[in-house]
Amino acid sequence: MTGKERILCALQGGQPDRVPLFEAYINEPVVVRLADLLLPPHASIRSLQDRSGEERLEITDLYCRLVVTLDLDSTCTTYSTGLTHLDARHARDKFGTMWALSEHGEPLPVEGPIKGRTDLVGFEMASKLERTDFSAVQHVIDRLGADRAHFVSIPDPFKVTWSLRGGMEQLMVDYALDPDLVLDLTRIATTYVKAAIDVAADLGADVILLSGDFAGEDTLLMSPQHFRTYIKPFHREIVQHTHARGLRIVKHSDGNMWPILDDILDVGFDGFHPVQPQCMDIAAVKRHLRGRACIIGNIDCRHLLPFGTEAEVTSAVRGTIDQAAPGGGYILSSSNTIHPGCKAENYLAMVAAAREYGRYPLG
Repeated sequence: MTGKERILCALQGGQPDRVPLFEAYINEPVVVRLADLLLPPHASIRSLQDRSGEERLEITDLYCRLVVTLDLDSTCTTYSTGLTHLDARHARDKFGTMWALSEHGEPLPVEGPIKGRTDLVGFEMASKLERTDFSAVQHVIDRLGADRAHFVSIPDPFKVTWSLRGGMEQLMVDYALDPDLVLDLTRIATTYVKAAIDVAADLGADVILLSGDFAGEDTLLMSPQHFRTYIKPFHREIVQHTHARGLRIVKHSDGNMWPILDDILDVGFDGFHPVQPQCMDIAAVKRHLRGRACIIGNIDCRHLLPFGTEAEVTSAVRGTIDQAAPGGGYILSSSNTIHPGCKAENYLAMVAAAREYGRYPLG
């Protein structure tokens, strides 16, 4: 089977010839470290990632070379939001959100374009999307072809709305004090997300990763009822739109998603990522989702991949496959991303263990 065939088989709940591999993101410093280990000298490429998080083309190309070298089943890329640097610490995107930049993670919104209801007049986002924003997506798909499953990461409407308000805390206040504003914002965000999905589909993507967290390790960021009122109907619309374009769609959220996991299934997501091991037991999730959605992830990127030994990684991968892979419907990945703290050697151990222990029939 090709990588694309494996991924799509697993997303349909099936059992491919081996457990497929996926990563939502391999951060630029790790890409460079992996290249140092695996590829011929590439002295002109060094880890100088823009703190906006937008990758340079040479790093995207290096990522493609690693996908080929490791024979990975899938890719995952995102698109540009047109960030313009205001100073060394801040940038503004094409939609009007100002972001605080960081060397240690995603930028954080600190000022949004929607400060009150009057700012909604004439405001929309979808028409501002341009095909050139997806140049990295197009480069990866064109370079690697149709034998791999190409994921495109697009932000969840919830994530878009709190960015427009300049921070999650402001949106949480809106949930209590101005629910109509929340619904109007979510409509704008959903139209934008659907437009981004259309561009991804036109470029040849296979799967949408709808990214954005709803939970911490103890509980949700909102009540289940708020989720069902302000988010779930829009999720259903996005899933239906994605399927109508012939793509699959996976919901990403860290944290304890048990209170709304059935809602994720109800709207028709094809997969759930990343099953964070600190708060969700992979065996229990597999029992709950089996036959209804694919599960993706669970290899601990908080402690194991940064600090563990290669032998410990191998053991964890084998144990996770034993619990999650029987019968199919499982894709192996880290419990979030391969971030800069992860050892390149441990990621390679993870890939090798998946190859050794993930071939069907298991045993």
